[in-house]
Amino acid sequence: MKAPLKDRLLPSTLRMVAWEVTRSCNLACAHCRASAVCGPYEGELDTAACRRLIDEIAAFSNPVIILTGGEPLLRPDIWEIAAYGNGKGLRMVMATNGTLVTEDIAKKMLAAGIRRVSVSLDGHDAVSHDLFRRVPGAFAGTMSGIEAMRRAGMEFQVNTTITKDNLPHIEDIHDLALKSAAAAHHIFLLVPTGRARELAEQEIAAEQYEKTLEWLYERSLACPIQLKATCAPHYHRILQQHCGEASGKEAGKREGHPPPAMARGCMGGASFCFISHTGQVQPCGYLELDCGQVKEKGFQGIWGQSAVFQDLRNPSLYKGKCGECKFMSVCGGCRARAYEKTGDYLAEEPYCLYQPQGRHKDEKQGT
Repeated sequence: MKAPLKDRLLPSTLRMVAWEVTRSCNLACAHCRASAVCGPYEGELDTAACRRLIDEIAAFSNPVIILTGGEPLLRPDIWEIAAYGNGKGLRMVMATNGTLVTEDIAKKMLAAGIRRVSVSLDGHDAVSHDLFRRVPGAFAGTMSGIEAMRRAGMEFQVNTTITKDNLPHIEDIHDLALKSAAAAHHIFLLVPTGRARELAEQEIAAEQYEKTLEWLYERSLACPIQLKATCAPHYHRILQQHCGEASGKEAGKREGHPPPAMARGCMGGASFCFISHTGQVQPCGYLELDCGQVKEKGFQGIWGQSAVFQDLRNPSLYKGKCGECKFMSVCGGCRARAYEKTGDYLAEEPYCLYQPQGRHKDEKQGT
């Protein structure tokens, strides 16, 4: 018999770290969480500090390390950092805007042990993408970088941040990802932090949010590449609802890329964390809460002892309808979006239409 929902703590195995190795960037994107510009920024970890951080992470866990920014390719020692992490047995990946990627750079990625690169593509053409990225020629640069990685054999995925402006063109952007030979297409639902606060009017409504996630599910049934929703935790609720409706026989007929394992939607503080360019540890890049500074305290201690992380791993503390929802353990609601809307990272997800029937009933049913 399962323990009551309120008594179940979320697992705290570290599976993924997004590491902002630099905040400097060659673009000025409208949605940027970091409000990044060219820089330089004071206080960035030097090479020796980066090595020590990798040692601390590898000493107790084996997560995927996302080298992000800003633009990570602006950091001169990026290849040394990537190779060092790879040598420690960590899966090193990179998030870039793609505009600085040449075939030579793509070969350096491979040589340093980078396993996959994510490239942001937020418009279906130059006009829409460049407007979003706020730099003329960004679309051409990104597509050139994608082609360079394809020629070099560097595996990449396409990331797309959904807004009101590009939502009507999501099929076109997805087709572009398919034609580019991407290994995956991940869609991100806008979180209004950093420069994205200026885009509050670009957030899609809860009804559109739900329809977009349903579209993603339906599209995934026959899609040859992986489709994934990020910063959209109730996609996991939708997945579970559909999987519950389908019989094992029907699920076996699925023609497209199989759905991801039933992991939790919002992993912040439970199996994922973010490390800023100065070494501040946070639940995620969008939830800017100081959970500890790696310059002052060992990373393992922060991960295991942070009060914020402990809160996020305790379902009984979640409030509003998230606290009453039987899907909480697979969804969790976006903690960053809740914090931006209410000032409370344990508040309910403000962009979810699902209405739970109450925790007491869920516990009686053992769900």
